[in-house]
Amino acid sequence: MDPIEETTGSGGLPLVKIETPWSSAEVYLNGAHITSFQKRGEAPLLFLSAKSFFKAGESIRGGVPICFPWFGPREGDVAHGFVRTAQWELSKSAVADDGAVTLHFRLPEASSRTAWKNLRTEFIVTVAESLTMELIAANESDGPLEIENCLHTYFHVGDISQVSLDGLQGVPFLDFASGATGERKAENDPVLRISKETNRVYPESAGTVEITDRQLKRTIRVEKFHSQSTVVWNPWTTQKLPNDFEPAEHCQMVCVESGNVKQNKISLAAGESTALKVVLTSAPIR
Repeated sequence: MDPIEETTGSGGLPLVKIETPWSSAEVYLNGAHITSFQKRGEAPLLFLSAKSFFKAGESIRGGVPICFPWFGPREGDVAHGFVRTAQWELSKSAVADDGAVTLHFRLPEASSRTAWKNLRTEFIVTVAESLTMELIAANESDGPLEIENCLHTYFHVGDISQVSLDGLQGVPFLDFASGATGERKAENDPVLRISKETNRVYPESAGTVEITDRQLKRTIRVEKFHSQSTVVWNPWTTQKLPNDFEPAEHCQMVCVESGNVKQNKISLAAGESTALKVVLTSAPIR
């Protein structure tokens, strides 16, 4: 059986399916969007809303949206950047001797806006016992470009009331659940538990975050490189929800996002490149 299958997915969108000795995954070319990663014998690692839209030019609710080259709302333009709804290309693939699969996705120049046409963008996904993602951007223009990048990962959990997050103790954060400007606070509890609407940007968080899920009896490890920001989000039932999210689904998800946003945005000089890398692993709770 071929470990890489190019096929048609939901909504008639181009889809790449991956099978390895340890796991399976699915990536839509619409947004180079990973919608599924699951180890054999385990629950899915990623959350996907049952109400997700699968339409060309629209984002998918769940999985790993790529927020780039900006994060959050932008006046007169789409939120979280245009690449998450652009049509990417699978430019290269490889299967290692041990069965690990690596896919290279490229953002065609035709998909880039005029202001970003010289920003070469590539997304590399490696599927094995772990899921590794690397978003690479190179400034091929004659002047500097200011960018934000974020892998907006939705994690599937058994019950949000039985989930705790480690690795953020004492780290200052901007609390956007309490206001649009983001009040600066600090987390002093040993672990973070989600019990209400949560929308936090940690701008001084380069370390690993662990999600302990007592319902599914596993710990998910979010290890990141070249990332100064961590975003934690759960809309609960109080945030105005989009049409592609069922209110009750807040119990089965939490977003732990890795990147460089807000005050951590990156200024790329002409000829410079940047690579945001995230490695996701899971293990049973001992």
